[in-house]
Amino acid sequence: MRVLSSMTKSKIFLYFCLFFILGVFLSSFFNFGPISLILLSIFGIFIISIPPFSKKKGIVVFGFCLIFLVFGIFRHQLIENQFERPELENLKEKKFTLVGQVVEEPDVRANKVKLEVKVEELKSKILITTHLYPEIKYGDRLKIEGVLKEPPEFEGFNYRDYLKKEGIYFLMNYPKIETLEKNCGNLIKSVLISFKNKLKDSLRKIVSSPQSGLFEALLFGEEENISAEWKLKLNITGTRHIAAVSGMNITIICALLLNFLLALGLWRQQAFYLSLILIFLYVLMIGAPSCGIRAALMGTLFLASQHFGRIAKPERLMVFAISSMLVFNPLLLKEDIGFQLSFLAVAGLIYLQSFFSRILRKIPENFQLRSSLSSTLAAQVFTLPILLYNFGQISLVSPLTNVLILPSIPYLTIAGFLFSFLGIFWEILAKILSWPGWLLLNLVMKIINFFSRFPFASKSFKINWVFLLVSYLILAIFVWWLREREKLRFLKY
Repeated sequence: MRVLSSMTKSKIFLYFCLFFILGVFLSSFFNFGPISLILLSIFGIFIISIPPFSKKKGIVVFGFCLIFLVFGIFRHQLIENQFERPELENLKEKKFTLVGQVVEEPDVRANKVKLEVKVEELKSKILITTHLYPEIKYGDRLKIEGVLKEPPEFEGFNYRDYLKKEGIYFLMNYPKIETLEKNCGNLIKSVLISFKNKLKDSLRKIVSSPQSGLFEALLFGEEENISAEWKLKLNITGTRHIAAVSGMNITIICALLLNFLLALGLWRQQAFYLSLILIFLYVLMIGAPSCGIRAALMGTLFLASQHFGRIAKPERLMVFAISSMLVFNPLLLKEDIGFQLSFLAVAGLIYLQSFFSRILRKIPENFQLRSSLSSTLAAQVFTLPILLYNFGQISLVSPLTNVLILPSIPYLTIAGFLFSFLGIFWEILAKILSWPGWLLLNLVMKIINFFSRFPFASKSFKINWVFLLVSYLILAIFVWWLREREKLRFLKY
């Protein structure tokens, strides 16, 4: 261990995290037998403990890295094996009467509702599609009678793997349901969901549709009340992220929020900590969904990089956050596009925002125009390849549309929460105070509507995995070149 003392602990820990992530990545695409894992582990232990290898710093660190690589592979396979349960295979397409508890807030759609139910007999979750009424809430304990079905695989989309990361094994469509007990869930989670629903009810009383639907999506990440027409417009203009609790959305909002607080005259340290408080209050208010917590964590990392600068090595914080999340759920790396977009957006902001800010230095900082555009471009450059690979669509008007609407997002978010909260107690006053937010949202909607009408606004084409890898390889080389140039500029200075 004396050998390791000459290398900084943070750098050693960074290597361990990177090899753990690499192990999860490799196991996500390739099968590793137990013999190969045992051999890799033995080799790692051998070069750590046997002279003369144990006296060479680099070799010792590499030996530990191999062990973390094996740990990443093992952790992923362990979760995969937990999902592959042969005893459940014989239950498919058979009718059963089961007892379970609703463990997430019901996903209410226009004419149906989806419930995540943890079934006691199966020790697993199933996804139930049922009617809107009678109303079922989080924490209700149910008796369910229906046919268990395996999630299907569609063309280009494996629904089974998508649900697997959430621990859902079976589907059940329109079963017979009987409520056995009410309010059996976590008390804190129940209070948060109840509070959010009160805010939503207040919002719908104060603001009419379609503005209420967009406000609801902006505040809570729920798109159920957005019409198909407006969803299409958001897709065409590349602004769909404002209607989702995503890492891409929150990291951009973090950047704008920090700049907004600084513009108000706060010291950088005050703006940093107040931004953290506001972001986590936001996540708590929307019910603290897992995607929101992940997005807030990524946004916090961006704020930390802005606050501490290069000395804090924000990329190390990002790697640590990624590896921490993969320890709990290694299936996220391959199956969760939101997870991928989260850390890619943060990486873009860390590595490219200053680059775009220098390129756009002739753009004035009035109304945070330069900061907004540089943040948008940095995040979108890093997320574009993965978006094209998964969705096959690119918005050509996205940068301009985003730079025009993003400065208003923090104001709309804050205003929306304020008047919807006030509306719980005093509806008339809330309606009066909602007018500035309503007018600002109308302006945002007019901008989106205007750009969505351009015939060249959006183009569709699909890329394969080779192009995806080449794209990120080119980005990695470009980022390395930028950092080397920064070092030279610093030395010349």
